[in-house]
Amino acid sequence: MSKKSLGDNDLASDEEHAARANLGELFGNSPIPQQEMLQNLGLYINRKSLSRLLFLHELYKKIIDVHGVVMEFGVRWGQTLSLFTSLRGIYEPYNYNRKLIGFDTFEGFLEPNRKDGNARRICKGNYSVTKDYEGYLADLLDYHEQESPISHIQKYSLIKGDASVKITEYLDKNPETIVALAYFDFDLYKPTYDCLKAIRPHLTKGSVIGFDELNDSNFPGETLALKEILGLDSFSIKRMPYCPMSSYIVIE
Repeated sequence: MSKKSLGDNDLASDEEHAARANLGELFGNSPIPQQEMLQNLGLYINRKSLSRLLFLHELYKKIIDVHGVVMEFGVRWGQTLSLFTSLRGIYEPYNYNRKLIGFDTFEGFLEPNRKDGNARRICKGNYSVTKDYEGYLADLLDYHEQESPISHIQKYSLIKGDASVKITEYLDKNPETIVALAYFDFDLYKPTYDCLKAIRPHLTKGSVIGFDELNDSNFPGETLALKEILGLDSFSIKRMPYCPMSSYIVIE
């Protein structure tokens, strides 16, 4: 079973936690017929979740005219990959070259580095998923691909293991790779550092790199990795008004 993720929603008040628990009950006890639930999920998406969806939507729009693949570093449950699959189906349904590649241990954090600080959520195994979850996620991604043309061509890859090792293996096997969008949600220093370093020669003008935890005292390693590989003064780090933590840079 998945371990409890330490520190999730730490900034939420007791009232907000209670309200979210109530929303969960309302969702679980919904009187809407099951066959209509998927068409009515907007009833249950709260402001915070909707803000992230809007951010990812704007991020994807920035690469529509940029050649290359999309990589996500830190997949966990796979919502971001799933959304990117649907956005590809909306904006460029025939672009079979726009592959989505997700890297994750699917077992939670590996051993943290000293540069990751000492917040209580920084511990080995945190943010794990349920056993064999990647197979379930693959089934979901298969469904989303079926909603678009040329669905007989699989356009995603889930790569399980230590991304510090797996990214090098992937790029050695696929040296032609151009990275149009890389999204970092590792939280930790070492995998962020190693993957940023590995993809750097595969970026092009217009490539976008997104981050989930820059300037976050709970996860200092992500910012330190960016600072050491690309430099904080080399790019404008941008954000969107409705999403306080997520940010991105554009290679120019």
